[in-house]
Amino acid sequence: MLINVTEDTFEQEVLKSEVPVLVDFWATWCGPCRIQGEIVDAFSRGLKEGEAKICKVDVDTNPNLSFEYQIMSIPTMIAFKEGKVIAREVGVRNEAKLREMLNLG
Repeated sequence: MLINVTEDTFEQEVLKSEVPVLVDFWATWCGPCRIQGEIVDAFSRGLKEGEAKICKVDVDTNPNLSFEYQIMSIPTMIAFKEGKVIAREVGVRNEAKLREMLNLG
């Protein structure tokens, strides 16, 4: 399941999560983001219950998060574990890379 996260919900959904979290920073007008979005959606459906959490952040409506995490290009994928960044990738990435980012093997 994909969770749309905002500046108001980011701390609870991402930083305080008990499972690893993959955050997709994207925008509605971004072509590569739509491609990445389909990959992320398929990836999220393939996860086991409690294995990880997948979140999306619209950079246009959440500029403070974009600034805080220095999003210069989109799509940008950032993996978090225990509230800390453990991996970061810019550009379209396949499901295997997303799994690797979350250290899911």
